[in-house]
Amino acid sequence: MYTIGEVSEMFHLPVSTLRYYDKEGLFPDLERKGNIRYFSDNELEAIRIIECLKQSGLEIKDIKQFFKWVSEGSSSYIKRKELFEHRKAAVKEEIKQLEKTLAMLEFKCWYYETAIADGNEDKINAMLPDHLPKEIQKLYDKGHE
Repeated sequence: MYTIGEVSEMFHLPVSTLRYYDKEGLFPDLERKGNIRYFSDNELEAIRIIECLKQSGLEIKDIKQFFKWVSEGSSSYIKRKELFEHRKAAVKEEIKQLEKTLAMLEFKCWYYETAIADGNEDKINAMLPDHLPKEIQKLYDKGHE
């Protein structure tokens, strides 16, 4: 069993966030002794799932729905799997967009490093859009998809 302070440190979450999750009913079996909350391994796993779903873009109301489905047992397996499939697809799309952004940032870093070394952009501009060094061309192309 862990205190709220220990869980806060473990997950790098403010105590207020953990209290909010509790208030929202995300820890239905949370043990209390007086005013002190004690978190079991079940609550720790719930926090991992909550944080995963939040990072994937899900709102607390939808996370609450997920936990409602969990409480319904095996009859909601399909709904739960679909939720994770949708979140997985959304995260993959976000990664794709971030990779495009990263490629553009890396290209621009090269661009300005080269411009600084040359003292101007003439050589670079002569190579644009499709005569860049091979690895830089890949970055340029990815950033311009």
